[in-house]
Amino acid sequence: MLAGGVNSPVRAFGAVGGTPRFIVRGRGAVITDVDGNEYIDYVGSWGPLILGHADTRVAAAISKVLDKGWSFGAPTELETRLASQIVEDIPSIERLRMVNSGTEAAMSAVRLARGFTGRDLVVKFEGGYHGHSDALLVKAGSGLTTFAAPSSAGVPAAMTAATLLVPYNDLAAVQAVFDAHADRIAAILVEPIAGNMGCVPPADGFLVGLRQICDAAGALLIFDEVITGYRVGLGGAQELYGVRPDLTCLGKIIGGGLPVGAYGGRAEIMERLSPQGPVYQAGTLSGNPLAMAAGLATLEALHEPGVYEGLEALSAQLATGLAGAAALAGVPIFQTRVGSMAGMFMQKGPVTDYASATRSDARAYGRFFHAMLERGVYLAPSQYETLFVSVAHTSEQINRTIAAVTEAFAELKAG
Repeated sequence: MLAGGVNSPVRAFGAVGGTPRFIVRGRGAVITDVDGNEYIDYVGSWGPLILGHADTRVAAAISKVLDKGWSFGAPTELETRLASQIVEDIPSIERLRMVNSGTEAAMSAVRLARGFTGRDLVVKFEGGYHGHSDALLVKAGSGLTTFAAPSSAGVPAAMTAATLLVPYNDLAAVQAVFDAHADRIAAILVEPIAGNMGCVPPADGFLVGLRQICDAAGALLIFDEVITGYRVGLGGAQELYGVRPDLTCLGKIIGGGLPVGAYGGRAEIMERLSPQGPVYQAGTLSGNPLAMAAGLATLEALHEPGVYEGLEALSAQLATGLAGAAALAGVPIFQTRVGSMAGMFMQKGPVTDYASATRSDARAYGRFFHAMLERGVYLAPSQYETLFVSVAHTSEQINRTIAAVTEAFAELKAG
């Protein structure tokens, strides 16, 4: 009945083979499938469940809203409260607009950047994913400064004609693009920590360099923090690396696992949005009370003392165990981690961009994935995704995971 059997492609296990697990329940860091099998979960609904599954605080907040009504198509106090919390936590955001997905947030931020600057071109990075809007579904052209081509059927070439694609972590390539098109570039759109080619951190000085290039050219810098926002700290990656963008895209965690997105930035930019300004964007369910309540409860929990320190300790424990198990088995891996985001590439590395990420042995990862699944550990069903640790994970569950990794690597080495 469902196209492709799933409602989002990666769920189909196409990259790892086999049959996807159908999930019926999640509690804490554990999910259960229809056959009653339990798994320690490191997908976490692809990032938003930083508190774990069915957190009681989030459940109570949603229940309270359900009693009053869950959609009005009119302003509510909840959306203002959540917006106020985000503005307090992320200094680069003075005003914001709620939407319903990360795709909407990125698409709308790009439109706003174009409307604010009066320019058409946008620079993005190979392997960076910003949702499935037409203009951002692109692949590389014939050279570093060429216009991008569509990477999906159904996307006219004209829709990607204003997108320039360059390698991640390559400031020289970015500068070359600006040298050729500076007066036409509206913005750079970047994941400050790449999370959709695996977890790839920014090189030293990369984000600072992007800020300097944008400032020199009068272009805007847009951080897509749909994954990293509240994941690597209350202030996101921009706080971690000390770089302030002009616009920020958020999602996932700010909705506590319900459909949500947001984009925001300097007041002078955000005031270009309708109804104040000429840049149009709207959404019937934007800021709906269910998502706002779940997001508020999640952010309140993240403000409790020691939360991020606990996440760091658990994530470090897992990363150390992975590296040790790989070394013991003689399996080559390149490991990355920023806070509770982690990556494991089946190769010696280094991995610094999309081209180097794709040198990984995806078949070996597929075998490793299924070996872990058999041992009760649910990882992302793709070599090029990020592993997420939640507050709900325990040290004992991490140790069980490391034991499973040790067995899985031994099986992989044995062939």
